[in-house]
Amino acid sequence: MTKSLSSELMCQQADAVASKDYITLQCDITVGDALDAIRNNVTNEDINYFYVLDDESRLVGVIPTRRLLTSALDKPVSKIMIRKVIKLKPTDTVLMAHEMMLRHKLLAIPLVDEQKRIAGVIDIKLFSDSSFEPDSRQQVDEVFEAIGFRISQIKDASAFRIFRFRFPWLLSTIASGTICALLASFFEVTLAKSLIIAFFLTLVLGLGESVSMQTMTVTIQALKNNRPTLPWYWNAMRRELGTGILLGAACGVAVGLITSLWHSAGMVAVAIGGSIMLVIVAACLYGLSIPSLLHALKLDPKIAAGPLTLAITDISTVLIYFGLAATLL
Repeated sequence: MTKSLSSELMCQQADAVASKDYITLQCDITVGDALDAIRNNVTNEDINYFYVLDDESRLVGVIPTRRLLTSALDKPVSKIMIRKVIKLKPTDTVLMAHEMMLRHKLLAIPLVDEQKRIAGVIDIKLFSDSSFEPDSRQQVDEVFEAIGFRISQIKDASAFRIFRFRFPWLLSTIASGTICALLASFFEVTLAKSLIIAFFLTLVLGLGESVSMQTMTVTIQALKNNRPTLPWYWNAMRRELGTGILLGAACGVAVGLITSLWHSAGMVAVAIGGSIMLVIVAACLYGLSIPSLLHALKLDPKIAAGPLTLAITDISTVLIYFGLAATLL
């Protein structure tokens, strides 16, 4: 459950609302020593991260709760900490802090002064009435999504700002359409040999776009609960490849039969049916790969994936469709 937000709160300096309730560990102790210290001193049950300090009390790393609990007791804290700490300055705004939390999917973010010492922590509880278990990934993602929506409302984006955010991605659709038109012009001889090829171009483009959008939607939904690691990607690719072959074969045979019965053009039917199969397989892979890549690059796949996926699918469709037709006819 998310709290209601005000523009006054979002414009405040982060250190004005930062929590001082956080736990620090020295980098030269073991995991066992750290757990003993935590048991003796902890008063807050909702702890998501432990912050690691050096001998001069400077922040040098962070350890998620789960990593600390599952590490060997004799392992040094310095060996399990994450050295690249996402942090902000105390003078940054609350809005900046929470945008950073959303971008990196963090439950808390430390404020670090010029001496690299912690000045406080902005916690997701500032935005949410919920508490979180280390493994409640779906719950965390749902709250992040709700917070992101509320932040967008607080920012009160104008129509022009929304335009600037969305229009650059639509340029990819304009560019792909122009490229497709140019590519089609290179196959005038193929079209002259068989006008039937032109009749089915819209159908083939529509099939490729439909399949790519189906796969893209499923992938974006899956990415809410999965990090796009290589093992996850390869498993998903094998599944999509199998799905694409089955869909492509079924659609290719159906359209090939329609072409053959309509115009009694056997080789043309093979060219159209074969290209549909290849297009659908490619569309499945694009629908999986592009949202995964955007997610890995920390770009919003909900806005960018659609135009990019359709653009690349359309260009590939024209190349496959006319290329195969030119080869067989």
